[in-house]
Amino acid sequence: MNIVRENNEIKFSIPEDIFEINEIQNFIDYIRFREITSKSKATQENADNLAEEINQSWWEKNKHRFEK
Repeated sequence: MNIVRENNEIKFSIPEDIFEINEIQNFIDYIRFREITSKSKATQENADNLAEEINQSWWEKNKHRFEK
């Protein structure tokens, strides 16, 4: 494994046989998530409220699938 810091970036390389491609994609997705959320000014309360809105909306559109 090789890790290098240069120009405000961290670059690393790993042998290709250590991880499955889906594990690498999950790691990249996590790094991208951290990049995006690091710029956010949203609070946990904002996130909770948005999640509640999304859940309510989803339920209204899908509850017929669960009713007998």
